[in-house]
Amino acid sequence: MKSIVYRTTGDPSVLTLVERPIPKPGPGEVRVNLAVSGVNPTDWKSRRGSKSGDRLPFAEVTPNQDGAGTVEAISPEAAELNPQLEVGDPVWIFLAQHLQPGGTAQEYVTVPVEHVVRLPDGVSFDVGASLGVPAMTAHRALTVAEQGPTRLSPGALADRTVLVAGGAGAVGHAAIQLARWAGATVVTTVSSEVKAVLARAAGAHHVVNYRESDAAAEILAAAPDGVDLVVEVAPGPNAALNLTVLANHGTIAVYANNGGDSVTFDVRPFFARNLRLQGLLLYTVGEDALQVAAEDITVALRAGVLDVGEAAGLPITRFPLEQTAHAHAAVEADTVGKVLIDIA
Repeated sequence: MKSIVYRTTGDPSVLTLVERPIPKPGPGEVRVNLAVSGVNPTDWKSRRGSKSGDRLPFAEVTPNQDGAGTVEAISPEAAELNPQLEVGDPVWIFLAQHLQPGGTAQEYVTVPVEHVVRLPDGVSFDVGASLGVPAMTAHRALTVAEQGPTRLSPGALADRTVLVAGGAGAVGHAAIQLARWAGATVVTTVSSEVKAVLARAAGAHHVVNYRESDAAAEILAAAPDGVDLVVEVAPGPNAALNLTVLANHGTIAVYANNGGDSVTFDVRPFFARNLRLQGLLLYTVGEDALQVAAEDITVALRAGVLDVGEAAGLPITRFPLEQTAHAHAAVEADTVGKVLIDIA
């Protein structure tokens, strides 16, 4: 099979196309014939490492955590764990390269059955490969507030206002769609009119261009009683803004460190309004939270939520498997939308 590998950390040039044997699923594993691989910032950051030339935990690594394809083989243990899963089922997979060398930038991958989720009828492989890191991160961000909810469904966020920082990004896009599906009033911040168009297409009720307006004033005009939850990609640069617009018992759910590694805010209003700063990372969030997210995302997919493409607010940029290095470079260069790799 064709596989993309790297044997040392570095820029995209370390990615190489090789031929490897088709893997056999081990105990509790499923083999998926991949159709599409999704690329996320976590993929190029893992490939780049802290510096070029860092040693890897494995002799070689195939990158990318997310993908979609067709079940081709199921181990007996995996069949016992998930008897509903069958050979031939269309599926999406998440955290494929977590704690193992084989990610989704290859024709076949074996992953634990717990990380293989059947795609509802009519849902494309493009959507499936775009779920994983973005949708599960968004789900977690929307379910960590002090006053709940802990699950997402229609009405779960009724009477809540959610502020999504960076509404044109992949996580922001999923957060807008899931929050609106769950009944929230959704406000998002963007840096350009092009991104504003995408955020509106995703379903945001109010879009604020923070470079061309008084962001705090616009957000409070849309949410006079304050924001209940912030899905935050840039906690440092947005610290003062969040402190200004959050309601009593508000939560900032932080999933990235864009714009800096430090957060500075005035302590008194923070504790006086009972605010919460909540971090989240899929790699360490725990299997229970991952399974809850997968279940709720499946329900949302059946309801027609989480679509991708420019009309849905998330343009797709495509590359063939042989150009995985270009795909990584595109994500590293902050290409707007979702970068996908066609495997089949």
